[in-house]
Parts: sequence; C-alpha cells; structure tokens
Amino acid sequence: MDHEPPSPPRTSTSGMPAATGTLAPGDRDPSAAEFKGVLGRNAAMRRAARSIERAAEVGCTVLVIGETGCGKEILARHLHESGPRAGKPFVPVNCGALSSQLAESQLFGHEKGAFTGAEGKALGIFRAAEGGVVFLDEIGEMPAELQTKLLRVLQQREVHPVGSAHPVPIDVQVVAATNRDLQAEVAKGNFREDLYFRLNMIELRIPPLRERPEDIPEFVEYFSRAFARSYRMAEWRPSADTLIQFQAFDWPGNIRQLSHVIEQAYVLQVEPQLPVRARPTPLSVPAPQSAPQEPEQDQTSIDGKLPFVDLNLLRKCAVRQALEMTRGHKARAAKLLGVHANTISRLIREVEAEDRAEGTVADN
Repeated sequence: MDHEPPSPPRTSTSGMPAATGTLAPGDRDPSAAEFKGVLGRNAAMRRAARSIERAAEVGCTVLVIGETGCGKEILARHLHESGPRAGKPFVPVNCGALSSQLAESQLFGHEKGAFTGAEGKALGIFRAAEGGVVFLDEIGEMPAELQTKLLRVLQQREVHPVGSAHPVPIDVQVVAATNRDLQAEVAKGNFREDLYFRLNMIELRIPPLRERPEDIPEFVEYFSRAFARSYRMAEWRPSADTLIQFQAFDWPGNIRQLSHVIEQAYVLQVEPQLPVRARPTPLSVPAPQSAPQEPEQDQTSIDGKLPFVDLNLLRKCAVRQALEMTRGHKARAAKLLGVHANTISRLIREVEAEDRAEGTVADN
C-alpha cells in the first residue's frame, strides 16, 4: 500500500474532492500491476500469498479459483513480482476471448506462410513470455482441442508453432485462473481431467469480498488514492459510518465492482454511493400488539420521528435489521450496531428468548 502523504482535500459543491488539474490521456485505470501489494489482512488471502510466493520459488503451475473480480490476476502478478522471473515478461491471456480459428497461432506462434494471411513469423504468447509468466485467465472457457495441445506444452515444456516441422523449447511458468468448478466440468466431460491435475500443482481458492469485509477499508483507501492521482483530484476519505456501510454490502462484483463505484464517483465528482441493486432495505417491524392495526407504512414518519418509543422494541428492531442487512453475518451486524462481537451474540439470544416467551403467552 502506498502511504505517501496525500494533499489536503478541496471539496467541490457535490461533496466530492474538487479537481486539481487536467486528466492525462491514458492515465486513468489503476491496473492489477499497481495493485499487486494490496492483498488485505484476511487470513485466507495471506495464506494464499505465502503459497504463491513458494510457487514462484519452485516454478510450478498454479490454479487460482474464485468469483469474477475477486483478485485472481492480482495474485498472479504477485507471483511474478516475488520470484526469480520478476524481470521477465508477464503475459495475461483471456482464454474466453481466443479466436477459435487462430487460437493455436495466438498461443504457440506460426511460421511465415503457415496459413492465408501469415505474411511473417509470429512468436505467439508462450514464446513472447520466455523466461516469465503466462497467466491463463478463464481457463475453463478453453476449447477442448486446445486443452489437448496445452497439456502437451505443460508436459514437454515446448510449443509447436503452426507450420513448423520442429518443436521449440520454452521456459515459462503458467498460472491459470477460473470462476468455474473445474472438478464439476471434468465430471461433465467439458474439461480434461489430466489437464486439471497438471494445472493444480498448487490450487488456491480466493474468497469473495463479502467474506473478507476487514479488507474493504484498505481497498477503499487504495482506489481513492489511485483515482485521485489519475483524475488530478484530492483523495476522498470516507467517514466511519460510510466504511461500515461499505463493509456490510455484499459486493457481488467483488473488488472490481468496488473499484468501479469509487472511480464513477471521481468521474461524476460526487460522493461514492453503494449500488442500488441489492442495497439493504429496512426491516418491516410490526406495531406493538396493544396498538390498533394500521395500514402498512414507512418506519419513519415525515417529521423523522421513530415509529415507537419503547426501548425494548427499538432494540429488537435494530438487532433484526442489522442481521438482515448483513445476511446473518454476526461480526458485520455487530459493526453496524457499534457493539462488540460477543455483545451481538448476547443480544440475539435475548431477542430469541423474548420471541419464544411472547409465543408461549399467545398460545395460552
């Protein structure tokens, strides 16, 4: 994480730090290369980082599994930078975007005249990465015929360029990534079992962002600083309450979605807002039994008053709403309520006991 002192923020009328200069062409997107040092404090990610550093030392193949946008390429670049191949190329490949007609040439190269339009030699991705790392993203999308050829490359450590009579030795380390369950794909016959075992010499599973909320403040700080620099604006610093809301959100698009939310705010010069989709909604709390039933309405009145003043009911409402907003995650619910993790467990037990007691009275 870059900890250079930020410049004092100037605030625009929108509440977002105001622009301090002109955006340079092409100087916009903080890439995975810049993000390589921001792995977070989550224990699973730290274990993955240690495993990836060991893999960098020995040069074995690595299979990274995780949801879209959770940081698989970040780990691949961490491997590249932390081992003896750091000074050599890092070549990412989206296997889902390979052309079915030219995929073999794109990966393994071709000779002049190998096919119509081949007016010269091409190294291909594997030879272009000589001495470095090839990152095969979305490996589960690779066509079956290419899987066979990739298996041979991994086994023989050589490629056979299209139109060449002889194979060419290569020295690259391969990191593959997918958001699919490759074991299930093997069982369906969609992915070669021998290739799966060849790829997962070390298999790393990356947890989604919703399972590591403790990392969100660090990611927010990184993206705020990076986009402030890119857009020539002062850094946005969220309040403690805003950070709690960001940590409670489920982030279906993971780190990539978080990055987009913060960048969009810099583009529009507004405060970053949680996406409307899946934003937690207030829990509907029934009126006390002693009060007459009224038509359903919002919990808060127009003048901002609470729907009732019974402290016990308010406590139960707060606990239930916090649990609903965090989908039952006690640690995050505790953060929302501003209490210790042990306290939330006690509050839940008390609310459940009161509910059971009320149910018993109602039955009698």
